[in-house]
Amino acid sequence: MNQTEQNIQIQNLSTEEKKKRQRELTERLNAASRAYYQEAREIMSNYEYDALYDELTALERETGTTLAGSPTVHVGYEVLSELPKERHESPMLSLDKTKDREALAAWIGDHRTLLSWKLDGLTIVLTYRDGALFKAVTRGNGEVGEVITNNAKVFKNVPLRIPFRGELVLRGEAVIGYREFERINEEIPEADAKYKNPRNLCSGSVRQLNNEITAKRNVHFFAFALVRAEGVDFENSREKQFLWLKEQGFDVVEYQIVTGATLSGAMDWFAEHIETNEYPSDGLVALYDDIAYGESLGRTAKFPRNSMAFKWADEIRETRLTEIEWSPSRTGLINPVAVFEPVELEGTTVSRASVHNISIMRGLELGVGDTIEVYKANMIIPQIAENKTRSGVRDIPVVCPVCGGATEIRKVNDVESLYCTNPDCQAKKIKSFTLFVSRDALNIEGLSEASLEKFIGRGFIHEFADIFKLDAHRAEIVEMEGFGEKSYENLAASIERARVTTLAKVIYSLGIPNVGLSGAKLICRQFGDEVEAVLAADTEALAAIDGIGAVIAGSFVGYFQDTGKKERFYRLLSELTLIKEETAGEQDLKGKVFVVTGSLNRYANRNELKEEIERRGGKVTGSVTGKTDYLINNDTASGSSKNKKARELGIPVISEEEFMNL
Repeated sequence: MNQTEQNIQIQNLSTEEKKKRQRELTERLNAASRAYYQEAREIMSNYEYDALYDELTALERETGTTLAGSPTVHVGYEVLSELPKERHESPMLSLDKTKDREALAAWIGDHRTLLSWKLDGLTIVLTYRDGALFKAVTRGNGEVGEVITNNAKVFKNVPLRIPFRGELVLRGEAVIGYREFERINEEIPEADAKYKNPRNLCSGSVRQLNNEITAKRNVHFFAFALVRAEGVDFENSREKQFLWLKEQGFDVVEYQIVTGATLSGAMDWFAEHIETNEYPSDGLVALYDDIAYGESLGRTAKFPRNSMAFKWADEIRETRLTEIEWSPSRTGLINPVAVFEPVELEGTTVSRASVHNISIMRGLELGVGDTIEVYKANMIIPQIAENKTRSGVRDIPVVCPVCGGATEIRKVNDVESLYCTNPDCQAKKIKSFTLFVSRDALNIEGLSEASLEKFIGRGFIHEFADIFKLDAHRAEIVEMEGFGEKSYENLAASIERARVTTLAKVIYSLGIPNVGLSGAKLICRQFGDEVEAVLAADTEALAAIDGIGAVIAGSFVGYFQDTGKKERFYRLLSELTLIKEETAGEQDLKGKVFVVTGSLNRYANRNELKEEIERRGGKVTGSVTGKTDYLINNDTASGSSKNKKARELGIPVISEEEFMNL
């Protein structure tokens, strides 16, 4: 196709089609570059690459929009010592809130109103000048925010250039989806180091001093307010502002047009779709479409009067607190966890909720035996809503439940928390051994955290290799409470089975920061499962592996630069027999994406099925999306949210039997 024909074809596309094509070309060209430069393989010819590159360039010229990640531009990574602060032109106010549908309907009345998701992320203000992204600032405290311009340039969907040449200022929400949240948490071995929710992960990702880390977190931006666009007439309509922003290349928060009379049906739609919405939301926002009318209402000291937030009414259940469990972490912090009689909430059974710190316990006057009300924050995270009997905080442990060392209550920023004062507390050691014996690592059944605590306390275990020498302590173990001949024999048999494993599982079991099982597999596969080749790899070689990058590479190399850790690793290997990762000869599931849900019959658990799929070249993700090829669910006719999503997208729902016939 010559240049003239290409231009004619582009001009015949709608704005949405052009934008969709730009994204498709960006993804294909970047995939080709990764394959060529990082994996030494070609997935398209130079001729095809050049033709697609030219088409993308023509589209960018035609639309005036350059999407983030486009191969036609290069955003350099930058490391800062701190994020500079900047005062907003006008204070960014919060929204007034209601949980009452009738109150919201009365507020809307007959006014044409935009009803949209209230996304739960980090609010960002973007400024464009002369068609290019000039500045990005976080909301901060509403008056002063942090400048994160170079980080915003690596968001997945922020346009770096737009057709509009005047000054544009808009606001939106930076968010990280549940799928990405789960992926990142899966790669963090320590339970206490995992992110608590997508919002916390997003906040940390957006405010990184090194934007290479931001780039790896797949942050998305959804516009929800246009502040200023010099010289553009929006005909007094907020919706027309949204539509214009879409034409400029922005993703706009999903919305519906309502009045008070039609509000209920729209709210039902949002309520039905919250479970399948990829991005976290803590409610809805209603915004008058009439710009002049909304602005004429002015604002209070706290809230603008042209918009209103709706918070979902939480499903609350009453139950009885049976225990406060104190959970030590590797930092010395001892977290209180409320354990209560199980209740059904938002379709699942829950029996535990983190209380976070002693200040919250004191505020709730929380004591064992109290009648409490629990709910799921944002319909996801179990929390205590109220304590109805308030018997009072008591029995805060004076010694650490792991090491027996003295505890102390420390007050930091007016928050009281409990800490273990013993610098040699075994909590960190026990947590690392718990990971080592876990199912995805060496998979040693019978070595619970409680058993590990006993063995470490008695000096049987000092390093990982010692687990394979427990037979030297057989006489003592069989006499310990909870053990005996039979229990010991079962444990010994499990340890023997664990001696035969793969290098990837051994590396994952070490608990190297940022190196999850999938990352360990990628590294070992790259070097043919050869120990010396893996250990000899430098950060540059590791970072070049697709899916690894500089952060994981740095953690990996740094770990083995520690002489003591390297020696302990070799002592561990001397107890093991390494086998190569099994792969199916024809890789018959290569390129296929699966989601697994529900109970299994033929496989012991989901991990076993996941390993089978990965051995055959497939991939397993946590959420059903347009990229999913199959949903595996033995209850193929169920009305579960994943089944519904699969049907909506035309994705086959198959049983284990059907999977095995693939």
